[in-house]
Amino acid sequence: MRALTLIVISFCTALAPAAAAAQDAAELRRQIEQLQKELQSVTEQLQRLESQKPPASPPVSAPGGAPPGPAVAAPPPAPAGPSARDLAQPRQPYSLYQQRGSGQLLFDIGVTGDFVGNLTQRNVEKAQGGTFSGQENRFFPREIELSLFGQIDPYASAVVRIEAGEETRGQETPISLAEASVTLLTLPYGTQAKFGQMRNRFGYSNEIHEHDLAWVDRPNVMRNFFGPDGLVEKGVEGTFVPDLPFYVEALAGIFNGDNATSFGRSSLQNPLYTGRVRTFLELGDEHAVQLGMSVAAGTNEEKLSTTILGWEGRYKYRPDGWLHPLITLTGEALYSMRTVPVAVDVNQDGIPDRTDKRARDHGGYYAALEVQPFRRWAGGFRYDWSQYPSNPGWEWAIEPYVTFWPSEFLRFRLAYKHTDRSPQTRDAFNLNGGSARIVDEILFQGTFIMGAHPAHPF
Repeated sequence: MRALTLIVISFCTALAPAAAAAQDAAELRRQIEQLQKELQSVTEQLQRLESQKPPASPPVSAPGGAPPGPAVAAPPPAPAGPSARDLAQPRQPYSLYQQRGSGQLLFDIGVTGDFVGNLTQRNVEKAQGGTFSGQENRFFPREIELSLFGQIDPYASAVVRIEAGEETRGQETPISLAEASVTLLTLPYGTQAKFGQMRNRFGYSNEIHEHDLAWVDRPNVMRNFFGPDGLVEKGVEGTFVPDLPFYVEALAGIFNGDNATSFGRSSLQNPLYTGRVRTFLELGDEHAVQLGMSVAAGTNEEKLSTTILGWEGRYKYRPDGWLHPLITLTGEALYSMRTVPVAVDVNQDGIPDRTDKRARDHGGYYAALEVQPFRRWAGGFRYDWSQYPSNPGWEWAIEPYVTFWPSEFLRFRLAYKHTDRSPQTRDAFNLNGGSARIVDEILFQGTFIMGAHPAHPF
């Protein structure tokens, strides 16, 4: 009897967990069925709400007691345009430069090195009439640049460029301030202002540093009218981009007028005024064009007026899916209207009797083509024709070149340049016993970039 009792107790103990598990499964099944019913109810309510039609708008009464027509929905009210006060207020600032983390700089640092070599005739070297005057038949560092650029705060950005380069044969490499400017980004009416020392945005190529140019040297017309360094001034300029269906940028500036080649008064009492208007057009997905016109007006060293007009154009064709343009066309033209003093010998005795003022309206242009069929190889040529700002004569040049990029941070370029100057060119003959009327040069360029580098213009 005792054994039977133990067997019954053991059997009940074994069945107890199974019974509890069965009860838990039944409770879980009941809860799932309840959730399914609630979900079905919510779904049906949503379907009923979506099937209901919105109430019709009240009909608009016909004017003059005319019989009412079909109901017409009232048009939505037009959004109110910004008031003059809204336009005059500064725009909302954006976040700091890419939301950099704690302990990180809010500006970028980059170093660029640009080295140039050339070979030319001995008589050209004596006359110092090559592309790089005084540096004929030499290899030298043309531009070693330290760039600091980035955000000051949400309202302004700044650029500082310190530059070193060999200017005269065999001398130490001087260091100078190439650029230091601040741009105010959030001024009223969608404008911006820039002040400091800067490369003026006159035309396309003037604002580009030598190491970023598409050619070994700056175009002849730009060097003849603005000097070997281009138009670099201290002052302030403002830009305005109006709200139009197409892109237009207008620019105006006032500067000291330090450029000795065409201006040179170096005073805000006789300042240099600049202006530029440019537009950008996309012709489909593969073609783009940039057009512009510039003006620079000031006083030259003789306290007489000088006005230079400029026109620019640039076209790029990039096939669909390419990361670089296949064809690039670039051109600029300058026209200078300058008043110069001229000594007049009335009685032909070899002694000037008076000084007259005469106009010198001279100009020039260049046109360039570049073809880049491969990512790392490009080739092209540039044609130059130019007069001189005040002296008689003219010159023309042709420069074919080839460019190779081992990477986006390293570039090599090889070019040949032929320059032919007119017999009226005073500076081309009998200089140090040499002549530079006909110049043939082989030019070499090697450029590297370390660190950050700002984006190039179109």
